Amino acid sequence: MKKKLLLAAGVVLVLLLALFGRDLLGLYRLLDYVDTTTQAYEAEGPWPQTADACVGCHGKQGSSLHQRYPSLAGQPAEYLKAQLHSFASGQRLNPNMQPLAMSLTEEQIAKLTDYYARQPALDNHGFQPDPALREQGSKLAVAGACMACHGEKLLGQGPFPRLAGQGADYLLAQLDAFAQGRRIDPTGSMKAITATLSPQDRKALSHYLASLTTNSK
Repeated sequence: MKKKLLLAAGVVLVLLLALFGRDLLGLYRLLDYVDTTTQAYEAEGPWPQTADACVGCHGKQGSSLHQRYPSLAGQPAEYLKAQLHSFASGQRLNPNMQPLAMSLTEEQIAKLTDYYARQPALDNHGFQPDPALREQGSKLAVAGACMACHGEKLLGQGPFPRLAGQGADYLLAQLDAFAQGRRIDPTGSMKAITATLSPQDRKALSHYLASLTTNSK
């Protein structure tokens, strides 16, 4: 009798999957999202609830899964504060970041940047670099003395961001922006460095940086 019940249950399950498989998958994804969001809320406490405003682009705990959006995890708090101020003042332009940055108080900025600075930086497993471009980019990073500002392992320090393991598309977009004068850094070093790089050089450098591991300092 027990075997018959199990068999019947199996048949019913197969029929349900056949009829409602897509809907059940959607429900599973919804429940997983709710569970992930709930865990994030419980882990982060009151404010900031980064799952509300940041996770869509920058990923859970600041580790982006999209090559176009930067990971915030492990970024120096000083750098993140400077960028939020730049977005709020209009010095750095982005249609999503500007209104968000303008809405934040100094206390909120401090809490948000401290939160992301404390998150562990993860490797960029979603990107496979072109070997030749990666090799070329490695040489360019040495020639450009990237470690002097961004740290020995390019994990960022003080006002200088983490480059290792960032999204390749994001890195290339920023290098292009510096080269074309659409983004400015206070020291002027990025303008001087990118001015010497061809579009191919900038692509190679982005491949190299995106492929670097993010082992702890």
